[in-house]
Amino acid sequence: MPVISIPTSFNIDVAFEVPSFGRRLASLLIDMAVEICYLITALWLIGKITGPANTWDEDAQHNLWALQLLAIAPVFLYHVIMEVTTNGQSVGKKIMKLRVVNDKGGKASISQFLIRWLLRVSDLWMVLILALLLSLSDGTNLQTFFMLLLALGFLVTDIVLVASSKRSQRIGDLLAHTILIRTNRQQDLSATIFREVSEDYIPVFPQVMHISDRDLNIIKNLLDNAHKTHRYESLRAAADRVKQYLEIETDMEPYQFLDKLLEDYNYLSTRQLV
Repeated sequence: MPVISIPTSFNIDVAFEVPSFGRRLASLLIDMAVEICYLITALWLIGKITGPANTWDEDAQHNLWALQLLAIAPVFLYHVIMEVTTNGQSVGKKIMKLRVVNDKGGKASISQFLIRWLLRVSDLWMVLILALLLSLSDGTNLQTFFMLLLALGFLVTDIVLVASSKRSQRIGDLLAHTILIRTNRQQDLSATIFREVSEDYIPVFPQVMHISDRDLNIIKNLLDNAHKTHRYESLRAAADRVKQYLEIETDMEPYQFLDKLLEDYNYLSTRQLV
C-alpha cells in the first residue's frame, strides 16, 4: 500500500497510508447512493404534496421548479457540510475509513474544505445525468449534453490526477492543499494522546504546552511503535529533538521522557479547562 511521508517540526517524518483508487471509488459510490436516495425521497415527497404537474398553470409550474431546485440543493452541499462537521469525513469516507486532512497531516480548515468542495465534480456529474435524462424527454438536450461533456472532462482529469500523482490528489485537493488518507482502524481512546493522571500529579516539564497536538500525536505513535516492536532507535532521535526544541535538560531515558511529556500535557491541559 503506498504511503506518503510528511516532515514534522522535529524533522521526523510521519507516514500516512494513501487509500487505493478502489477504496476511493467505493467511498464515492456510497456517497452517491446516499445522495440519490435523498433525491428520490425528496422528489417523491414533493410529488405527493403538490400533485400531478400537468394540472398546474404556468406560474405554478415555475414555483414547482423552484421547489424542486431547493430540494436538490442539499446534494451540492452534502460533502462540504459533512466534512466540516465530522472532521473530514462523509458517510462514504466513514465506512471506507478515509479522512480529508491538510497537507501537513493536521485537521483541514473550513476554507480548505470549501475550496475542495467548490472544485469537486462528482455531485455535478450526478445531477447533470439526472438533468440529461429529464431533458431527453423534452427534446431540448443540447445544452445539457454540452454541460455533461464539460463535467466529464473535469471528472477524467480528477481520475488521472488521483491515479498518477504522488499524493493521489485531485484538482480540489491540489488547490486546497489537502490530502485523503486512511484512518486508523481503532478510533478509541487508546488511539489518542489521552493519559489518565491523578489529581495530585505533579508535572515535570511544563514546557510541553508549547508543542502542538499534532506533534504530541506523533510522539504517541512513536512510543506505541517502539512498545510493539521493541525497537527504540527512533525514540532517542525524537527525544533529542524535543529536548533541543523545548530547551530541556534531563537524564531520563528517551521512552520515559517522552511518556512523561504526554502525562504532563494531559494534566496541564485539563487544569486549563477547569
